Amino acid sequence: MKMSFPFSAIVGQDEMKLALLIAAVDARIGGVMVFGDRGTGKSTAVRALAGLLPPIPVVAGCRYNCPPGSENACPAPEAHRPGKAVMPVPFVDLPLGATEDRVVGALDLERALGHGEKAFEPGLLARAHRGFLYIDEVNLLEDHIVDLLLDVAASGENVVEREGLSVRHGARFVLVGSGNPEEGELRPQLLDRFGLSVEVRTPQDLAQRIEILKRCDAFERGPESFVESWRKAERKTLKKIGRGKDMLPAVTVPDEILSLASRLCIAVGADGLRGELTLMRASRALAALDGDATVAPSHLRHVAPLALRHRLRRNVLDETGSTARIDRAMAELIPA
Repeated sequence: MKMSFPFSAIVGQDEMKLALLIAAVDARIGGVMVFGDRGTGKSTAVRALAGLLPPIPVVAGCRYNCPPGSENACPAPEAHRPGKAVMPVPFVDLPLGATEDRVVGALDLERALGHGEKAFEPGLLARAHRGFLYIDEVNLLEDHIVDLLLDVAASGENVVEREGLSVRHGARFVLVGSGNPEEGELRPQLLDRFGLSVEVRTPQDLAQRIEILKRCDAFERGPESFVESWRKAERKTLKKIGRGKDMLPAVTVPDEILSLASRLCIAVGADGLRGELTLMRASRALAALDGDATVAPSHLRHVAPLALRHRLRRNVLDETGSTARIDRAMAELIPA
């Protein structure tokens, strides 16, 4: 089995790692969009987080990753075997050339032609259920596929009505997209549907670059020993995620925080209410990660750029970037 690079061993890219941890604690946030240079560890970080998480319990023989106790909701209960099983947290790469049939699923032609049976062949969405769906260069993916993915990610369910088939199955996953803005922009309507947005850049610090080289070389030369050397840090990160998931339902968001989130969205001119909803959910998830029972202004300040920078309209009279506009608004609303 191929080993994943340890999540805790990734050098720098703190904002990206934080966004992924927040999404791991609360998948309802709506996924993470990562913009930046090639070769900055985007896919490595997502794979590492998926590899870090503990195996998930599933119904034995289930092709839809159904959890035990949900057998009646599965589209193919006839394939189930007695007992329970566990599997690694799914990590599914969605290639740019993927067709809609491959993504959502379609008629199983082999069974249809060979046995005359009308059966459903699950797609990538079924494989990604309860895990991560990663799309590299999402800005180059066909718009109708991105529309479909975002709708399913928001509803947590995939519904297929075609070729006389009617299938409905769970499809809850953390959607992570990456792209380089120089190769084409993502439509604003689609970008707005991602919960968090992260900007990553090639490190310019010499010491940091050298440390990255050392760790990559050590992992390539001896994956087992390298992973073992980071085992303690990985357990600490895993414990933090588990504690955050357990605490999340009990974390309270005071009215003053909700008011602050709305005022911030008004101040920066964010369209719609998704920004405020994401601010609330992300700040609550961050509080849970930190072990705090109540969301504080510091949590909101920390997640505001992640939740809002991709929702702002371009201001021709303001040449500063969206992050600078958010920082400026926060400085006025949340004095340091």
